Amino acid sequence: MSSTKVRQTRLFSPLTLRDLTIANRLWVAPMCQYSAEDGVPNDWHLVHLGTFAKGGAGLLLTEATAVTAEGRISLGDTGLWNDEQVEAFARINRFVAAQGTVPGVQLAHAGRKASTQVPWDGGGSLPTTDGGWPTIGPSAIASGDLATPAEMTACEIDELITAFADAAVRARRAGFEVVEIHAAHGYLIHQFLSPLSNRRTDDYGGDFDRRTRLLREVIAAVREVWPQDRPVFVRISATDWAEGGWTVDDSAALAEALTGSGVDLIDVSSGGLSPEQKITVGPGYQVPFARRIRGAAPIPVAAVGMITEAAQAEQVLVDGSADAVFLGRMLLREPLWPLKAAKELGAELRWPTPYRSAKYRGSIP
Repeated sequence: MSSTKVRQTRLFSPLTLRDLTIANRLWVAPMCQYSAEDGVPNDWHLVHLGTFAKGGAGLLLTEATAVTAEGRISLGDTGLWNDEQVEAFARINRFVAAQGTVPGVQLAHAGRKASTQVPWDGGGSLPTTDGGWPTIGPSAIASGDLATPAEMTACEIDELITAFADAAVRARRAGFEVVEIHAAHGYLIHQFLSPLSNRRTDDYGGDFDRRTRLLREVIAAVREVWPQDRPVFVRISATDWAEGGWTVDDSAALAEALTGSGVDLIDVSSGGLSPEQKITVGPGYQVPFARRIRGAAPIPVAAVGMITEAAQAEQVLVDGSADAVFLGRMLLREPLWPLKAAKELGAELRWPTPYRSAKYRGSIP
């Protein structure tokens, strides 16, 4: 009989949202790979996401996955606007789920930040000669040096809401268990939320209620088609980090407004909308935002941002700042980090059978 004593930890305790139980609260954040073709994920995505699954994460979210071809950040983004994409994601999700990790998808539209070059080619607007396309936004206001978008018509807004719902239907067919609506990082829904990018004078611009209307309508449309026993997440930028922009107080008010909307968790990040943003970065720098939003409404939240130590991640949950944590770059560096973190915290996390000869024993180097 083993003499190892297993501790009860928050990080490695299950979390149940609706009828879905996620094995632990250490999750993989969405991270764009810019490696798809025609929106179709490929072997890179299988290995990329599959590595995190066998590393012990409780849940993973795909990169921002466009609901229309025009909603992609770049030509390399994944999408869910056709059946070929559904089939490709289904292959990946079968492997992820077989490892005990919950597969989730982040549905997105880039709006005025669409049609750009991939980061390693400069990231600026993609010329039409290289496959670029016209962009749209709440108002005809450019993001920095990117092309100026066309202001969306009422008809285009209706079509966008339908596109999110249609993509959610495809997501379920592809085997996803969680759907997250991307309303952060300066992409289209965030553009509607922020007064810096939304100068509309109709029902989708102006005061707080009208600027948040698009998000609320997308949530309602997705919730209507998404299984009632499966959760819907929303990712927000808690602040624009820029004068005159979206604030933490706005985010707290939004959380309160989303109570009863069918949202099961708010994924709290920040920034991404304004080139003028001034971000104060440090370990766990966004955790206070998560704590504020968690206190504003009875909706679970997840924290993200420079969470790199097991004890740090555990404390975020113990002190009530969040109900789960998302990790990004840390997992790119160490995809098996959850197994290491469990060892450090004295928790039990199942290793993949072929890897058990490498299981951490004694002190960790």
